[in-house]
Amino acid sequence: CERTRFTLEGSMTIGLAPPRVATSLEDGLDRIGRLLSEAAAQGARIVCFPEAYLPGLRGQDFDVLPFERKDEERVLDAGAALARKHAVATILGMERLTDGGRQIVAVVIDAQGRIQGHQTKTQLDPSEDRFYVPGHGRRLFEVDGVTFGVAICHEGWRYPETVRWAAARGARIVFHPQHTGNERAGIRLTRWGQPEAPYYEQAMLMRSRENTIYFASVNYALRYPESATSRIGPSGECQAYLPYGQEGVLVQALKLEDATGLLASRYAPERYREEP
Repeated sequence: CERTRFTLEGSMTIGLAPPRVATSLEDGLDRIGRLLSEAAAQGARIVCFPEAYLPGLRGQDFDVLPFERKDEERVLDAGAALARKHAVATILGMERLTDGGRQIVAVVIDAQGRIQGHQTKTQLDPSEDRFYVPGHGRRLFEVDGVTFGVAICHEGWRYPETVRWAAARGARIVFHPQHTGNERAGIRLTRWGQPEAPYYEQAMLMRSRENTIYFASVNYALRYPESATSRIGPSGECQAYLPYGQEGVLVQALKLEDATGLLASRYAPERYREEP
């Protein structure tokens, strides 16, 4: 797996943008704007940010920003304005406040600043139950004629059916906004996919390999990350990643004809019915 940026002929260029933990909403929005600008300058048509970036994922070893309905509206408006300014579709990880509680969502905004919709996190990690409520339902999105899905962190690690759901319905890419690692103390990874590391990077390989699609996973730029922001090819190989803990953008052109979805298309759930 190479750390250098390279370009493939293809019809879609994507960006994965790991920012540092935001110290305020203003700081977070500034980082989003700066990374969108950098990715757009490199030709990205879609840019994905990590899980619940604003106000930050609860239950970790960093402070989460105050976030109420007025803050949610502000972030949505600012995110839409930034997507429009830089003319790039944006997958923005944030919180959604509902009558039932807080949800983790990925909001998809098109290059004109229009909100296409959102994917809620439907499978929470057990440690998140005290902070969030799960969403319901899954959906696909489309930018420039390319269909994609979103699986959020724990969903992609432990519930591979969330990725297969999208792949079996025509998604060429599944974006994976996530958070793995710590800010204050933790392990230091030195090599992508090393056997003694947490299993996350190995799981990335499987999500693409078992579906024959691209899997695009974006972490925070943490001081002690447990997985790298990575792009995995349809045959299950790490094609590129950012150095551990580095804030920046990973911009890559995808060869979409390689993302056949062959294995996902052969999924036959009717064969799994319990015999009488």
